[in-house]
Amino acid sequence: MSKRLGVTDADLEIADAIRRFAQSELAPHAAQVDREEVSTTRYVGALAELGVMGMNLPERWNGVGASPAAIILALAEIAKACAATASMIGAHYLATDSILIGGSDALRDRYLPEAATGAKLGAFALTEPQAGSNPAGMTTQAVRDGDNYHIRGVKHFISNADAAQFIVVYAKTSAEQGTRGISAFVVDRDTPGVTVSAAEKLMGIRGAPAHEVALDCIVPAANRLGEEGSGFRTAMKVLDNSRLDVAATALGIAEAAFGDAVDWAKQRHVGGEPLANKQGLQWMFADMKTQLEAAWLLTLQAAARRAVGEPFTELASMAKLYATEMAAFVTDSALQVHGGYGFTREMRIERLVRDARILRIYEGSSEIQRTVIARSLFA
Repeated sequence: MSKRLGVTDADLEIADAIRRFAQSELAPHAAQVDREEVSTTRYVGALAELGVMGMNLPERWNGVGASPAAIILALAEIAKACAATASMIGAHYLATDSILIGGSDALRDRYLPEAATGAKLGAFALTEPQAGSNPAGMTTQAVRDGDNYHIRGVKHFISNADAAQFIVVYAKTSAEQGTRGISAFVVDRDTPGVTVSAAEKLMGIRGAPAHEVALDCIVPAANRLGEEGSGFRTAMKVLDNSRLDVAATALGIAEAAFGDAVDWAKQRHVGGEPLANKQGLQWMFADMKTQLEAAWLLTLQAAARRAVGEPFTELASMAKLYATEMAAFVTDSALQVHGGYGFTREMRIERLVRDARILRIYEGSSEIQRTVIARSLFA
């Protein structure tokens, strides 16, 4: 792995250890995970031993306290081997970041140490059937009743929900105040009244199952993250982090696709010479490589801003937008290089194309990222 701008030797050391694990333990099984829809939560224990499940958490709560750049490098290496595993980890980070950012020390002490060691897996429940890109439209409600809240509603496309030990649920505590009426709660998965549906049949990242979660449960008020009405602010801070995680996943998928395409162009002969000698394909490779490097630099620039505690919302949206659109271009171009062979299930590129497609949708679609960027220009 080459040393890019803003990446330290310590970051590379972390990434190298994870690369070795990913290539030896994840990559050989990625096709089976996809084909049989095997949940990648089976890797949680091994990933926790490497520190991956707590990379985003301070050492105080058994975390690694890794730099944002190290997290990006690590997730890219994991996604290069198995994008579904990277997606599962990202969903866990959404939950633990929510508690880290919005929770009391009591909640942090209760959930984060075990989340970091893999004893507890988290899920993040913001999206609803009628409220994806517009959280203000959510209908899940949390009604105060003494020292408890009664939460009623339905969440949709919730990764890790079936295997998680806790779910961070966002709900309306005031229906009249739009996003200012949203609060967040930590809900234990075994709470009576929490029902998780069968997994959705997904196009890609099939080893990171998504579920519908129906809620009609009682949750202690002590499980609320922050003050009433602070949930939307917490979610937006969490999503800033997560958008870099998604960008990292896009980088990993694109690196895998680009590498496969280069290897294929060298070994595949047409008209008595390798495809790599064809100028038209050389130009295609030049475009792929240029976009890939640009996405790396933009993502690491956002990570550097995050590392020093400066606002990085705009850069996170740029990184997520550009990296995920880049992954779509690179995987599609790599399939084109493979010709008809690339359209078969025998070739990894077919899976990479499918895995990359969701990245332009979840954690804020490309259209939402453009809106966020434009708002920052005209605020």
